[in-house]
Order: sequence, then structure tokens, then C-alpha cells
Amino acid sequence: MAAAAGKWWAVVLAVAVLLGPGRVVANTEGDALYSLRQSLKDANNVLQSWDPTLVNPCTWFHVTCNNDNSVIRVDLGNAQLSGVLVPQLGQLKNLQYLELYSNNISGTIPPELGNLTNLVSLDLYMNNFSGSIPGSLGNLLKLRFLRLNNNSLVGQIPESLTNISTLQVLDLSNNNLSGQVPSTGSFSLFTPISFANNPLLCGPGTSKPCPGAPPFSPPPPYNPPSSPTTSTGASSTGAIAGGVAAGAALVFAVPAIAFAMWRRRKPEEHFFDVPAEEDPEVHLGQLKKFSLRELQVATDNFSNKNILGRGGFGKVYKGRLADGSLVAVKRLKEERTPGGELQFQTEVEMISMAVHRNLLRLRGFCMTPTERLLVYPYMANGSVASRLRERQPNEPPLNWETRRRIALGSARGLSYLHDHCDPKIIHRDVKAANILLDEDFEAVVGDFGLAKLMDYKDTHVTTAVRGTIGHIAPEYLSTGKSSEKTDVFGYGIMLLELITGQRAFDLARLANDDDVMLLDWVKGLLKEKKVEMLVDPDLQNAYQETEVENLIQVALLCTQGSPLDRPKMSEVVRQEAELAPLRNDWIVDSTYNLRAVELSGPR
Repeated sequence: MAAAAGKWWAVVLAVAVLLGPGRVVANTEGDALYSLRQSLKDANNVLQSWDPTLVNPCTWFHVTCNNDNSVIRVDLGNAQLSGVLVPQLGQLKNLQYLELYSNNISGTIPPELGNLTNLVSLDLYMNNFSGSIPGSLGNLLKLRFLRLNNNSLVGQIPESLTNISTLQVLDLSNNNLSGQVPSTGSFSLFTPISFANNPLLCGPGTSKPCPGAPPFSPPPPYNPPSSPTTSTGASSTGAIAGGVAAGAALVFAVPAIAFAMWRRRKPEEHFFDVPAEEDPEVHLGQLKKFSLRELQVATDNFSNKNILGRGGFGKVYKGRLADGSLVAVKRLKEERTPGGELQFQTEVEMISMAVHRNLLRLRGFCMTPTERLLVYPYMANGSVASRLRERQPNEPPLNWETRRRIALGSARGLSYLHDHCDPKIIHRDVKAANILLDEDFEAVVGDFGLAKLMDYKDTHVTTAVRGTIGHIAPEYLSTGKSSEKTDVFGYGIMLLELITGQRAFDLARLANDDDVMLLDWVKGLLKEKKVEMLVDPDLQNAYQETEVENLIQVALLCTQGSPLDRPKMSEVVRQEAELAPLRNDWIVDSTYNLRAVELSGPR
């Protein structure tokens, strides 16, 4: 019996050696994630693939692993989950991104999350978390993005969070936090936007002082020691001399005092074009304020040879900063309006708070009496438009799998702007030229919020129409009023660009008696049952027909004439993520509550 047991343990040991440590890690992480699934209510079966009998969690939906089969991302944002978090999440030692935003998760934030020392982004906003912020989160020394806004958190902000020197984005707004906002360490970079709508917070990071804080008291006036008197005569002489000196001083002092009082009454204008080389680097939250000289040097004085593109908002230049990093500098073409600096700065900061892997991150800005410039990371693979229609002979065309990922990624970025930004951000110029591609061909939505920036001086809902012909929604064109459904229309046209490779508006199609508008051209071919003629010839038939039909259907739903009939971007994300097989009559599954598209009507 003992011999048999020894053989059994030898087999177990051999299997463990063969599997190696990666399998053990995977099982530990799988157990932790399955514990999370067990604690959450999943009304839409988003976690259906989280099967503990599988080898590791890397095959589960919404879970991303690295090459060592270790979990690095859990993406469950907007999954309509409820329940509580479990302390087992602290076992995901290599986790870098934990995205649980926009759910209905309640309870406290587990202190064990402080064990995730590789965490870069923690997104728990728009839930129902209660209790205090765990001080253990101060152990996350690689954390760059911490968003706990729109919950019901209470208590003081842990001082330990100031130790995270890498922190770039902090949003604790819309909670019930109390006490004094820390002002040391990384917290010295953040402004009241990060702490807004916490009525019980006070201190330097807010707009109100803490009660009981000692009032500022100026230093006592300097009284020079009086010299001893030598004689009455000397004293008289000194008094006369002093009177003359005082009178002379008064003559010069009165204009100086008047000038100082005038300066105090006159509103002070702050610009950030300080030419001195020793100018200190200034940050606004995670944003850097660049000097004009710095960006002039980076772009070779805005040389034409560095122009990456031109658009309705201005020109974009390629630049290289002093640290060697490549950037794209957008030079806004509208002139500065007097008194608008603070509002512009506020809008820039609000846009910078919109951080998502499918949104172009704003690195910084520059503002002078004559210039307004925005600085972004350089996108190595240009825009979707350039890759579809302006690629070099040595550049391969976008394959179908990449186009599918671009469609889903850009939908996620727009959904974030509409549903997860407060206030929501409407793009107003969604098109293939504004969907950029990073070094991995991941879709990154660019130019979002610029319409708001350019119209910051307007107080009316209706503003000048901004957009590109062929992409502009009919209601926006006729009334000038934009909404998130305006972006949905533009997204639908962008999908057709991805599928067909063609421009949204192209006079060249007139040569073949075709419609100049891409949407009308597509509907015409569908009416004639010529679906295969829609697909970009560059794909050389290497695509899935059902997936093409799926995306065409989504595009048609997004481009319906009435904005009320168009889906929300979150619904688009859900449909594209599932890639459910669709019927041939172009009617969407009733789960999404969307009206059928009429293709038989007038073109």
C-alpha cells in the first residue's frame, strides 16, 4: 500500500514538473477570477466563458494574458454586473489593468487590491462602492490612473496615496469623502476637478479652507533698532533731515502705491510662453504646459515638411521633444479671445481626464497671446483613412481581422466619451481620418473634445456646424444641434469606409453614374443584392461574409435618418463584441430593441 502511494506521489510530482510554474500561477489566478464570478450577479451572461474546468483563464472573454499565461487585464467595464468584490483579486500579482467601471457593484473596496503592485490602472468609477478608500492602495507604486469617482465612498483620503509618484490621472469626484485633501507628493499636481462634489472635503485641493485651520498671518513689520541720541542739537538736526527725507519718499511713494493698487484691480492675464531656458516645468494635473519655444524647436519652427495632416481645427505637426519622444502637435487655427484663458485651460483639463485605451491621450498644451497648441503622442501607423487610401507601396493593406478590431475599438472609445465622461463629450467629427492607429494597429479615437474647445466662448446649445461632408448627420446639418447620436451617425459612415475602402464623399463615383455619397452608394448596391461589390478589393476575398454582413447592418442602423432610431454606442459595442450570426433580411436581433432598416425605399 505504501509503495502504491509512493508511486502515485511520484506521478503527481512528475506532472507538476512538466506543467511548470506557469500552470500553478494560471490555476491560482483562475481560482481568484472564478471567486469573483461567484460573487457577482451576471444578468447578461458576460462571464459565461469563465469556466473553472479550463486549463487557465487566458481563454476566457474579457481577460487578457501575457506570453507567460499570466493575467494582465480584466476588462468588465459597462457589463451590468452587481454584487461585491472579493479579496482573492489580490492574488492576480501581474495584473496591470482592472476595469470594473459603470456597473452596479457595491460593498467596500478590498484592501487586498493593495497587493497588485504591478497595477497601472484601477477603474472602479460609476458603481455603488461604500466605505473608505483603503490605505493599502498607496502600495501601488506603478499606478498611473486611479478613478474612483461617482461612488458612495466616505472618510478621509489616505495620505499613503501621495507616495505614488507615477500617478497621472486622479478622479475622486462625486463621493462623500471628508477631511483635508493631501497636498504633498503627487497630490500637489492635481486641481479641484479631481475632488469635485465632495461637500465635506476641504483644503488646498478644493475651493474652500478647512474649518479650524490657522488663518494666514503676515510677518510682523520690521522695526530697525533706534540709535542712541547724542545731544539735543543732533536730535533736532536729525528730525529735520528725517522730515525732508520722509517728504521726498512720500513724493515718490504715492505714484508707486497708486500703480500697485491699479495692478491689483486689473485682472491679471497668465500666458505660458516664457522664453527663458531656465523656466521650470509646470504641470496641471497630469498635463504639462509646454513653452512655445519648446514646441518650435520640436517641430523645426512648424516646418511644412513636418505636417502630418490638416483638418477643420488646424494643422498637425510631427515633433521630437528634448527627451527624444515623438509627439504630434496640433496648432489650433482660431485666434484666442480675450479673457478666455481660464475657460480654455479648464476645458483642456477636462478633456485630459478622459483616459481610455481607445482614446488619444493628451500629453500637454501651450497657450500664448497668439497661439493655442495641443500635444499628443505620435501615432506610428497614421489614420485609418491614410491606411485605406494613401498607403505606400511597401505597406500591406489592412486585413479583415484588423478592420474588425478597429471597428470595435473605436466604438469602445466613443462609448466611453458618451457614457463615462461627466459631462459627456460629443466628438462631432467622427470619420476614418480621426481614427488613429498605434504601433499595434489598435484604434485610437483622436480629436475628441476639440469642438467643445473651439466653441468654449459660446453659451448657446446651437453652435456652428463642424464636421466633414459625407459624415455629418442630417439633423446636425439642418439645425446645428449635436448629440451623441450625431457621433453614432459618423461612426456608421466610418464603418462603411472600413468595409469598402472608399471615401464618404467622392465625386469620382459620378464617372460610373454612382452616388457621390457613400451611404447612398451602399444602399443602392444592397437593393440590387450586390453585397460582394461593397467589400474593399484590397481584402482579396479574405474575410468572413457573416462578419461583413454584421458590420454593414450595424452601419445601416447607425445611419438612420432619425436620431431616435439609432442605437447608443454601448449597444453597438455589445453587438460587435458578440458577433452573433445575423439574418439575411438585415433586421437586427430584437434583444437590442432597434428598428429594422428599410432598404426598399427611395435612394
